[in-house]
Amino acid sequence: MTSTRFLLSPLIFCFCISLSQAQQLADKNPNLNYQVYSPKATDLKIDRAAYAEKLQGFWLATCIANWTGLVTEMDKIGNLGEIKTGPFYTRADWGQPDQASIWAAGIPSNLSPTIDFVFADEDTLWGSDDDTDIEYIYQELLLKNQTSFLTGEQIREGWMKHIKAEEENYLWVSNQKALDLMKSGLVPPATGDPQHNPEYEMIDAQLTTEIFGLYAPGRPDMAVKMATLPIQTTAREESEWISAFYVRLFSLASTTDTSLPIKQQLFQMSEQAALELPTTSYPSAMYRYVKDLYASGIPWEQARDSVYQRYQVEQLDGYDISSRNMYCNGCFAAGINFASSLVSLFYGEGDLKETIKIGALAGWDSDNPTATWGGLIGFMLGKEGVEKAFGRKFSNKFHIHRTRVGFPNEGIDTFDAMAQKGLWIIDRVVQEELKGGIDLRSNSWYIPKK
Repeated sequence: MTSTRFLLSPLIFCFCISLSQAQQLADKNPNLNYQVYSPKATDLKIDRAAYAEKLQGFWLATCIANWTGLVTEMDKIGNLGEIKTGPFYTRADWGQPDQASIWAAGIPSNLSPTIDFVFADEDTLWGSDDDTDIEYIYQELLLKNQTSFLTGEQIREGWMKHIKAEEENYLWVSNQKALDLMKSGLVPPATGDPQHNPEYEMIDAQLTTEIFGLYAPGRPDMAVKMATLPIQTTAREESEWISAFYVRLFSLASTTDTSLPIKQQLFQMSEQAALELPTTSYPSAMYRYVKDLYASGIPWEQARDSVYQRYQVEQLDGYDISSRNMYCNGCFAAGINFASSLVSLFYGEGDLKETIKIGALAGWDSDNPTATWGGLIGFMLGKEGVEKAFGRKFSNKFHIHRTRVGFPNEGIDTFDAMAQKGLWIIDRVVQEELKGGIDLRSNSWYIPKK
């Protein structure tokens, strides 16, 4: 299997961490007063050092999956409405020439001439994209404001400061509308209210908020509470429930039985997270439908085709996007991309590479489901596990200024530094919100069960 060498920009400068930066990577959150805590026998104990390695795995695998999915993004959206894209991709298309997306005027992706993994080598940079950059902003805002819960004003301030003013600002549909509303003076959650934001049913929230699940290990209730306002910045109703589903999954990833195969861990997590979907909603119906398709033993391509037929053609289970005559038949919608993501989740069976492959080939907004599952499985595997899965090393450097602005060090960060920031956020959540404790001598969290 060939891979694509991904080089956003050559490193023509020496990348080094200054002494002051190195000091900032100290284990203790400098803005938190660590309190003495007496652990309870029922507390969940989590190793902070191991968790940092998992957070690095999250960022790394998210980037791999995001950029691989971008090769096929919007290549295949079905044959309804004005835009028709022919037969969907199948497994046989992996490694074959990429076909143009719906907006590419017949020109295939410039990331890779073939449908294949996209990598950033050790001497290059991972570039940010909309599947990583808003989450990066939220992490920075949580640290800047020394809080576990962002306010609407803090979110608005962060978006206005860090999102480019130019037309090409790497925002679309609901995210773009939310920004426009912020510029007019509205503050989240009003920016995601259907009365103001007609794009509230689109995919945006589910690709910008999964990380909140990682900030409340083993406590999906707290994770969703933290994520609610960021989700409602762009989403309501079904799109909000789908986003919360992903947040729960990411939180549950800290408490799985690691003696079980990762496939079994993922399926148990998904079942638990799905219990919170409103039972009469189309996201709940989609979950059950795709799960049943997988259990039936049919190939993933047939399952994907069945999803297309049921939801975009026949508009069953209350999913009526196709009847609204939207651009590209609602190819950005939360619903159809949720159903597609479930195909790659179940059929990927916990295998990182296989899950990314299926996600990239499944259709619609293919970089988003791949980024979500890549991040989740990457977290479960940890950085070393991700490297082992691909049999190689990758760049550890992240360039947030590819899509956003206003960050130090010319927008260049590292996955280990980003993971450390995540630990500091969790320290505050554990101590202040979960009423647990941090033992810095054993480098552990003690998290009370709900």
